[in-house]
Amino acid sequence: MTSTRYVSLLGLGFGDCGKGRFTDFLCDAWGAHTVVRFNGGAQAGHNVVLADGRHHTFSQFGAGSFHAGVATVLASPVVVHPTALRVEAEVLQRAGVPDAFARLFIDARCRVTTPFHQAAGRLREWSRGAAAHGSCGVGVGETVRQALAVPETTLHYGDLVHATRTLDKLEAVRVALHREFANAAASSADAAQELAALADASLAQRWLDAVQPCLRQSPPASADAIGERLALPGTVLFEGAQGVLLDEWRGFHPHTTWSTVSAAAVEAVLRDAGIAAPVQHLGVLRSHLTRHGAGPLPTHDHRLDARLAEPHNADEGWQGAFRRGHPDAVLLRYALAAAGPLDGLLASHLDAVAHADLRWCAGYRGADGRTLSSLPLSDAPDLDHQHALTRLLEGAQPLYEPNPVASAADWVRRAEALSGLPVRFGAFGPVREAVRARDLLC
Repeated sequence: MTSTRYVSLLGLGFGDCGKGRFTDFLCDAWGAHTVVRFNGGAQAGHNVVLADGRHHTFSQFGAGSFHAGVATVLASPVVVHPTALRVEAEVLQRAGVPDAFARLFIDARCRVTTPFHQAAGRLREWSRGAAAHGSCGVGVGETVRQALAVPETTLHYGDLVHATRTLDKLEAVRVALHREFANAAASSADAAQELAALADASLAQRWLDAVQPCLRQSPPASADAIGERLALPGTVLFEGAQGVLLDEWRGFHPHTTWSTVSAAAVEAVLRDAGIAAPVQHLGVLRSHLTRHGAGPLPTHDHRLDARLAEPHNADEGWQGAFRRGHPDAVLLRYALAAAGPLDGLLASHLDAVAHADLRWCAGYRGADGRTLSSLPLSDAPDLDHQHALTRLLEGAQPLYEPNPVASAADWVRRAEALSGLPVRFGAFGPVREAVRARDLLC
C-alpha cells in the first residue's frame, strides 16, 4: 500500500479558473511535496497572489513554488520552453524564490520549443487573420505539430546535452520551416522579425548557448528519477494547464490548444512512472465563465466585462480580448463528461457573485430554433464532431434562468446539484487565506 496521496486539479472551463490559486492553497493545507505539470507548456498562466502582495503568473514552474521545498516535475507530455524557463526563474527570484531551478525535475523525454517553432507558430496565426485560433504565441502547438509530422527531428530535453545532435535537429527544423514560409510576406515589423529568425542559420548555436544554464541547474531527469520523486510519501498535486473546454480532442475545434486535460491523462503519467495508486480528481471552475482569445463563449456579456475586474489578464497581447460570461450549465455538463470521473469541485471567484448579477444559463436555443440542455460527447476523438459543436455554439442563444444568482451559497448549491459533486473548497479572493472549506460556504 502506498503512503502517497495523489490529487489532480483539472480545469472545467476555458482556463483562468483558479488552478494556480488552489495549487498554492493545497500545497499548504495538505503539505504537498511535489507539483506535477502533466500537460501543456509555456502557454499556461496560473496566478498566485500572496498575502504580502507578492504575485507571480506561473507558466512552467508549478504554482506551489512559493512553498519552500515543494518541487516541480515537468512530466513527459509537457512541452518545455527552456529560454522562457530562464526568464520565469529570474522573475521568481525577484519575488523571493531563489531556488526554483534547484527544485525542478524535467523528464528527458519532454519535447522542446525552439525559436523556430515559436516564429512559425506566430506566422501561422497571423496568416489566419479573422479566423485566428487564439494562439498564445509561444510555440507549443507548432512544437507538437512538427513532432507529429517529422518525429525524427523532434528535439527532446534529453537531447540538449548532446550539442551535435541538437544542432542537427535544429537545422532540420529551421530549414523545413524556412522553406514553408519562403513566400510569406512580412505583414508587420513583428512578422519580419519572425521571418528573419527562420532565415538565421546562426541562431541555433546562440540559442543552445542560452539554454545551458537550464541544463546545469536542472539536467534531464530519467523516467526512473521521476518515478522515485512521485513515490515519496506525502501528497503529490497534478496541476493541469488550460481547461478541458480547450482540450485538443474535446474542446471546440479549431479554437483549442494541443494539450490533453483529463483524469486519464493524469493517470497515464502515474502509470508511466510505475505507480498504480488511485488519484483524487478535483474539477476547478469559476463562479462565471471566461475566455481569453478567439473561440465561442455563448454567455459572453459585455456588462460583466465592465463589472468584473481582471488584474492579471489583459486585453492586449497575443490572445486579445479577455471575455466574461455567465455560468453555463450546458458547458459545465459537457466539461464534466469530457474530463472523466471526478471526486469533487474547487470553485474560485465566489466573491464576484455578490456584485455581478450572474444568471445561470440553463440551455440554448439553436439556429434551427430547437432548444438543448447538453452537448454530445463523441465516443472517440473526432475533430469533425468538435468543429460541428463549435458552429453550434457560435449560433446558440443562451436561455437564462429568471432570477440572478442570489449569493455564493446559492451558486454552490446549484453547481453541486448540476454536477452531483461536492464543492470541497471555495475562494472569495486571490490569496490562499481567502479559501474556505465546504462547511463555511453555505
